[in-house]
Amino acid sequence: MEYAILFLPLIGSIIGFLGRYFTNYFAEITTSLFVSIAAILSIYVFWNGFHNDVYGNYIIFEWISSGGFTANWSINIDPLSSVMLVVVTFVSALVHIYSIGYMSHDPHKPRFMSYLSLFTFSMLALVVSDNFLQLFFGWEGVGLCSYLLIGFWYKKESANNAAIKAFIVNRIGDFGLAIAIFLIFLFFGSINFEEIFQNVSQSADKKIVFFGFEANLITLICIFLFIGAMGKSAQFLLHTWLPDAMEGPTPVSALIHAATMVTAGVFLVVRCSPIFEYSQFALNLIVIVGMLTAVFAASIALVQNDIKKIVAYSTCSQLGYMFFAAGIGAYHVAMFHLFTHAFFKALLFLGAGSVIHAFKDEQDIRHMGGVRKKLPYTYIFMLLGTLALTGFPFLAGFYSKDAIIEFSYLKNSSLGNYAATIGILTAFLTSIYSWRLFFKTFHGPYNNKKFPIDETHESPLVMLIPLVFLSIGAVFSGYLFKSIFIGHLSTDFWQNSIFFLNEIKYEAIPLWFLLITPILILISIPISFYLYVSNPKILEDFKNTNLPLYNFLLHKWYIDEFYEKVFVNPSKKIGSFFWKKGDLGIIDKFGPDGISKLIRIISNKTGRLQTGFIYDYAFVMLLGLSILLTYLILK
Repeated sequence: MEYAILFLPLIGSIIGFLGRYFTNYFAEITTSLFVSIAAILSIYVFWNGFHNDVYGNYIIFEWISSGGFTANWSINIDPLSSVMLVVVTFVSALVHIYSIGYMSHDPHKPRFMSYLSLFTFSMLALVVSDNFLQLFFGWEGVGLCSYLLIGFWYKKESANNAAIKAFIVNRIGDFGLAIAIFLIFLFFGSINFEEIFQNVSQSADKKIVFFGFEANLITLICIFLFIGAMGKSAQFLLHTWLPDAMEGPTPVSALIHAATMVTAGVFLVVRCSPIFEYSQFALNLIVIVGMLTAVFAASIALVQNDIKKIVAYSTCSQLGYMFFAAGIGAYHVAMFHLFTHAFFKALLFLGAGSVIHAFKDEQDIRHMGGVRKKLPYTYIFMLLGTLALTGFPFLAGFYSKDAIIEFSYLKNSSLGNYAATIGILTAFLTSIYSWRLFFKTFHGPYNNKKFPIDETHESPLVMLIPLVFLSIGAVFSGYLFKSIFIGHLSTDFWQNSIFFLNEIKYEAIPLWFLLITPILILISIPISFYLYVSNPKILEDFKNTNLPLYNFLLHKWYIDEFYEKVFVNPSKKIGSFFWKKGDLGIIDKFGPDGISKLIRIISNKTGRLQTGFIYDYAFVMLLGLSILLTYLILK
C-alpha cells in the first residue's frame, strides 16, 4: 500500500506523458485516477496509524553504500509524514480533476497532467524520506517540476521569466540546505534522521570555526536549514518568486501554493524539530522572519489587483504564521494550520480559476463585479474559502489561526507577545484584503468593458466537484481535527515524530484576548463592504492623499527594484563585459573566428594560383620536379 502511494503518481506521469499518442482524455483520466487512488490509500494510512498505531519504515532499496555510510530509498510512515501524505495526495487529486475542465482547450494537456503527477511524486518522495539525501532529491524534484509548471505556457515571455525567477531564487535556499546537509554529514557521520536526532543533544554545546568565525554547530546547521526552508516557502527576502509564479495555469497555483511546494519548508523545520530545539537563536530567527513575512505579505495584498496575486500573497502571509508558530516551539500548531490551510487556500485558488474562466482569462478584480447571480456556485465556494481564510468563527481557519496566536501568548516571552500582536494585526489585514477580493469580484456594478455580463457563465461540473470537497475541508477540518493535532489527543497522535524540549503548556487565557481576533474579523466585513462597494470614493481619496504609501505597497516594498539595482543589473553588466571582451574579443576572435578567418585568407591566396593556363601548371610541375631531383642528389 505504501509503495502504491509513492509510485502511482510516478507511473501516472509516465503513462500520461504518452497520452498524446492515444485518445484526448487518456492522460487526464490516467493521471487523475492514479493520484486519486493514492489519495484514498493515504487517508487509510492516516486513519490506520491514528487508530491502530500502525507505522513503519519500509526500505525500497539501498541507494548508496560506501564504507560505513549508507543511504536508502525508504518510505517512512509516521504521524508527521502520514499527515503530509493526506494533504499532498488529496489536494493533488482534486487539482488533477479540476484540470480536466480548466485545461480542456489546451493542446498540450497530456504534458501538463504528466508534470502535475511528477510534481506529486517528488513531493511524496520528500515527505516520506528517512534521510536528508532522499529529502534533498525530492526537494530538487519539486523545484524542477515547479519550473516546468510555472513556465508551462513557455511562448509567453512573462511565464518564462517567472519560471526562471522561481528556479534561481529557490537555488539560493537549496544552497543553504545543501550546506546544512554537508555539515550534518561532516560532524555526525550520517544523513539518517534517526541517527542524527539521537546524537544532537551530545553536540548541543559544540563549537566550530566557520569561515574564520567561531559558531555553535547546532545553531549553524539550523540557520542553513532555515535558509533552505525560506526559499521553498517564500519567506521575506526570498519571497519574490511566489507572486510571479501566478503566470502558470491556475491549477498549478493551487497545487504549488496551497498544499505542496510552499509547505515543504514548514515540513522541513518540523521534521528537524529535534535539531532546532537545541538552538534558541535559530528559533528566535524563525519567529522574527515569520512575523515579518506575515505582516509584510498581508500589507501588499491590500492593494494588489490581480486576483491570483492577492491569493498568492495570502499564502505567503499564512506561511509566516506557520513559521513563527514553529519558532515558538508549537510545531504541532504549525502543522495544524498547514493542514487546514491546504483546504481553504486550494479552494480559493481553484475558485479564482473558476472566476478567471468565466471572465475569459481576465484577472484584474477592477474589471469584475456584479456576477454573484451569474456564478452562484463559485460565489458560494469563494465565500466559504474567504470565511475560512479570515478565521471566521468555527470554520477551519478559526481553530488553527487562533491556536497560533494563543500559543504565542502562552509562550510567555517578549518575542511570543510580539508574535501574538503581529498575529492579531495580520488577521485583521487578512480579513480586509480577503473581503476586498470577494466584494470587488462578485458585488457592486459590472465593470468589464470587453464583453457583456450575459457572456459570463458558471464553470463546468468537472471544475465544480473538486470545490465541493475542498469546501467541506475548509468548513469542518478545523473542528474535526483540533483534538488530534493540538488537543488532548495530540501527544498520543504525534508520538516521537515531533520533538518538544520545552513543550508549551496550555493554561487559562484572558477572555478579552480570546475575543479580540474574532471581533476584529467580524467588524471587518461591514467595514470592507462599505469601503469597497457602498462608498469606494473614501479609499480613492485616501489613496490620492497618501500616494507614497500606496505606491510603496503597490510596488511590494520596492524589494524587486532593490534586487534589480543591487544584484541583477550589476550581474548583467559583468556578464556583458565578459561576453564582449572575453568571449567575443578574445575567445571568438582568436578561436573559431580567428581560425576560420586564417583559413579563408589561405584559401584566397591559394585560389590565386589557379590561373587556368596550361603553361603555369607545367611550370609548377617542372619546378616541383626540379626541387625533388635536387633533394635526391644532395641526399
